[in-house]
Formats: sequence, structure tokens, C-alpha cells
Amino acid sequence: MKRKYLNYATSALMTLFLVGCSHILDEEPRSIYEPGFFRTEKGVYGGLTSLYAHLRWIYGQPYYYNTLETGTDEYTWAQSADANFRVMDISGQGEITPTSSRSDAIWGICFSNINTASGIIENASAAGNISDALIAEARFFRAFDYFLLVQTFGGVPLDLGAGELKFNTSASTKSVRNTVPEVYTKGIFPDLLTAINDLPVVGRVTGGATKTLARLYLAKAYLTYAWWLENPNNIPTYPLTDRVDPDGRNAQYYFQQAYNIATQAIDDPGPFGLVDTFYDLHVGGNDRNKEMLLYADHTEASEFYNGTCINCFAGTDPGGNAAVWMVTWNYTEIRSAANPNGTGGVSSVQREAAQALGRPWTRMAPTIGVFTNTFADKTLDSRYDGTFTTVYRGNWPKGGTPNAVLYNANELPVSPGDPILTFLDDETLAGSIVYPAGANFPGKNTPGVGAGVLPGRADFVISPRGIGRRVYPGLWKIGTYRTDNGTGLGQPNANLTRPFKAAKFSELYFVAAEAAIKGATPVGGKSARDLINVIRARAGKWKFDNKNNVAKIEDNSAAMVAATPAVIDINYLLAERSREFFGEGYRWLDLVRTQKWTELASSYEICGDQFGNHTPATISRNIQPYHYLRPIPQGQIDALEVSAAEKITYQNPGYVVE
Repeated sequence: MKRKYLNYATSALMTLFLVGCSHILDEEPRSIYEPGFFRTEKGVYGGLTSLYAHLRWIYGQPYYYNTLETGTDEYTWAQSADANFRVMDISGQGEITPTSSRSDAIWGICFSNINTASGIIENASAAGNISDALIAEARFFRAFDYFLLVQTFGGVPLDLGAGELKFNTSASTKSVRNTVPEVYTKGIFPDLLTAINDLPVVGRVTGGATKTLARLYLAKAYLTYAWWLENPNNIPTYPLTDRVDPDGRNAQYYFQQAYNIATQAIDDPGPFGLVDTFYDLHVGGNDRNKEMLLYADHTEASEFYNGTCINCFAGTDPGGNAAVWMVTWNYTEIRSAANPNGTGGVSSVQREAAQALGRPWTRMAPTIGVFTNTFADKTLDSRYDGTFTTVYRGNWPKGGTPNAVLYNANELPVSPGDPILTFLDDETLAGSIVYPAGANFPGKNTPGVGAGVLPGRADFVISPRGIGRRVYPGLWKIGTYRTDNGTGLGQPNANLTRPFKAAKFSELYFVAAEAAIKGATPVGGKSARDLINVIRARAGKWKFDNKNNVAKIEDNSAAMVAATPAVIDINYLLAERSREFFGEGYRWLDLVRTQKWTELASSYEICGDQFGNHTPATISRNIQPYHYLRPIPQGQIDALEVSAAEKITYQNPGYVVE
């Protein structure tokens, strides 16, 4: 069957709520959209197209990606980080302010799409031939955007100028923030319940909204709201309001609803389900698999459907997928020697458009605890190997260097494809590693990056506790994938042409398990441990060994299940979430939802930002309760035509209105 694509070349409709001309329909630029536009079939389909397209402005957008990862137990700032990344770490590198916070990336785009969705919801039926299923797609996206906003900023406006949840036809300079309960109970929950009822089991297009997708987001919304009502660590909310549900329901009710909806989706999955192995889930070329419920789509096949140029450098412009660049260190600085005495340095690992390599930016670095704690099991569990690039292999002939061999650690010869630098699994051999004082050993041009040597090994090495802000494992799972490299290096500087994953079927197991931990009554065979063990059993199945670059058919499922604690608590569940979703943009929201951010991420270990520095330092973060909400962007504050006092009260407490 011929694949149908969403026409992502048509940009989202212009926002009509306190932001300027961010992006508009290419065919008909206009500053005001009248309701009549959405009373036509063309208007409805154009609006829906823009709703899908806006995912590209969120997922893969590198500065927003940074806000979801930097400052957590997964990532900190790296050697080449600018202020966009350093301030998010809250470790003395600058303050998060309404101007410096890059959560501004979602404010305008989300409200623009909320307004577009409202235009469809209000007017589409007048077109005469628009099904409830099509309108349900708009309802899903309106709830999707409001859910993203309320998690990030707290209560946000339901009224964009024409009334609550009404389509607004002209820019408004007044705004009143609704409370968190109002956003959930008036906006998110009703839209998602209707979407579940009206959406199809199978999406109308590849990657389209479905019942299963809506169930996942309703379960996540119920779960998040339940935590908000419970408020175990007394984190402040804004606008100020009692943590009371308008319908008189308590946190336990919503934890139970989250469990019920998530398990219903697991039992009635439609065409979705878990793929066989973690490797299959993330290997390039298999992105549109049955586990993917929603993604920001890109394709190498067509620039029209890719949303940005395919063979040029689009930088960090909105709409492109460049997130993985931020967590990729400059491996091209690795040097092997042309001569047996260690001289004549050659860049033996060239920049290549390959999943293990790609364009380096060195803006975000993983903490040491990621490798010593989160991914302590690197033998049974395939997720460490399926998440990181830990071995950098020689590819110098593709860059034009003709040498058949080069000389690497211990002046031993290496051939193309051999390991040049390896990040070791553990500290077993750490005492035997000899590191240079700087980038190179005295009198030699190698290794160029301060890596060490072990007796008899041709590859340079770094142990987990030697990982620093400049040299660290890359993130293989979301790396570059192209099919047009030929025998060369390809286009490593072009934005990624693979989809960025936004929602996966696997998360349903985590949502249900978390709800069960929080007191939801489980059904038989679906306790928190049962649910997590489904994920852990899959993690025990190997198909390919990235570290050794060989096929590996091995099933450690039974051992993985046996190693699961008899009783699972929230900390264990969060560790499992990190193993499963590491580096995919979940972590800050997970830590904020469960109010575990301070406990799990207030300090971390990492080595320095210079070559040869392999001495771990403990870094403290000054995470304050007010940090659990991001600041309202300064641009929004500036656009309000209200008094200075009203601007101050509009902003989240703890952040200064500039």
C-alpha cells in the first residue's frame, strides 16, 4: 500500500495571541483568520496539517531539548556550551530568567496551535463533510499543547481574547492566567476524552492521531494532575490556588484513572505494541515502527515533506531536527599517528553522517552517575549499548587519508573499522590506565583528546569516572541516519532527516506502573512490578552489539526479570524511565512531576572541560522550589498592555520581570 504523508510543508497558522509572525500558511499568508476559513474542507485540512507540523518546532529543537535535559541527573553543560545551556544547569553558571530560559521555544508555538485547533473545533462541522474523527485530531492537539504548557509554566490562559477555549481572530494584548485545575478540568481532560471516543484505531495518515495516542496522553495528564493535587514536597503553584479539584475528587481518584486508561490502552492496542528489541526501536531506518504513537516527522526522500533542506546546514532554526548535535562531543579531535613512533597526527575518526557519529557541538554532557548508577548493568541489559556510542572506530579513508594502517595506543597498528577510542564499561581496569597530562602524550601527536592507554591495547580508553565535559559517550539512539553517503562521509552537517520520537507505546507501561505505586488498585497480572518487567524483559533481548559492531542474539529476559526488586518504589521507576527514555527529552518533566528533582539531581559528578582532566568533581545545583515552574517568557510580559504591577503578578514567583 502506498504510504500517505502529512503535508508538513504547509506551516502552522499565525499565532493570534501576543506573539508575532512566527509562521504562517505558505499559500495564503494572512494576519487574521476568520471563522469562515475553517468552514471549508481546505481550511480544516490545512489547519490539521499545521497542527502536525508544529511538532517539528518542539521535538528536535535543540534549545528546547536542552531545557528538558540540562540540569537533571542525565545531562549538564559541556565544554562548548553557551549561556543557553549553562544557565539551565542551576550550578553557578548563570540564572534562569524570563529572558534566558529557552522554554520560550514552546510558548508562542503552542498557543498558535491551540488557536488553530479551536478554529477547527468550532467551525469544521459547518463544512458539511468533516467527520468527528477529523475534529478529534484538533481536540487531541489542543489538549497536547495545553498539557505541555501547564507542566512547564503552571496555570496558563484558556482565553486568548475571544473567551475560554474560543477561536480568536485578532491579536489580544490582555491576558489572564487560569489556575492549574482549570486548565486540566476545562481544557485537557474534556478534549482528550472526546478524542478517545472519536479518533480512529488506525490513524488516517502515517503517524496520525489515534485512540491509543489519546489514551496515553489522558493517562499521563491524570497521573500528572494527581501528583499536583498530592503535592508531597509542598512545591508552590501559580497562579495561587488551593490544591483542590473542582469536582471534589482527590489524588487517588486520578491515580486510579491514570492506571485504568493506561492499562486499557495496553489491552486494546490497535496496530501498536512493543518492538522486539531495544535496538530495533532506535536503529536508524526503523523510526516509523509499531511502538511509535507520535513523532515529529522528517524524511530524506523529499525536502517538501522533510520540512527543511536535506543537503545543507540549516543550523538550529526551528523546524529542523538537530537535538543530537548538542550531546555530541568533538570526536574529530581524536588523533592516531601516521608514524610508528607516535608522530604525524591524523584525524582517524572523521565527521560522518552515521548514527554513531554526526555533527559535534559539545553543548551538553552526561554526568558520571549515568554510567556508574543508571546504567550500571551493561551485560544483561541491552539499553546501555542501544543508547550510547562508546566505541569510536577509524574511518579515515572516507575522508581521503590513504594510509592502510595508522598507529594508535601503545604505537600499535590499527586498520579502518578498528576501535580508536573506547569508553570502558566499568572501573575494573581504571587503576592501570595511564592518562596524558593534556591532549597528547609527551613527544607524540596522540591521542589528541587526553584519553589513556592500557597495556597491550591498541585503542585509547577512558573509564566511566574519567568522563568529563569535553570527552564523553555520544547518544547513538537519536543519532544521524542517512542512506545517501555512498562510500564517503555523506552530509554530517545537514539537519537530521529522521523523525524525532514524541510518544511511544512503551510509556503506557510506565504510566500504569507509576499509578500503581501511588496507590491505584491493579488488576491481576498488571502490578507495578509486572508492568515494569515487560519493559525489562524486552531490554534483556539483544539483536546487535554496537560496542563490538557485531550481531548478538542473546536473551537475558529471565535474568532481567529476576533482578527486579520485589517492591518497586518511585525512585526505582524513575531509574527505569531513565534507562528506557534516556536523552529523549522526558527527564525534567519526570522529575518535576514526581517532585524528585531536588533529591535526584541537586548534585552530580563530572570531570573538567580540558583534555587530560580525569579527576571527578562534585557539583552542587541550587534547585529552589520556584524552579519547578519555568518563567513566563519576557516577550509575553512585554507584549501585555497592563500595568507594571499586573505584569509582576502575571510572572511566576521567583523570577524577576525585566
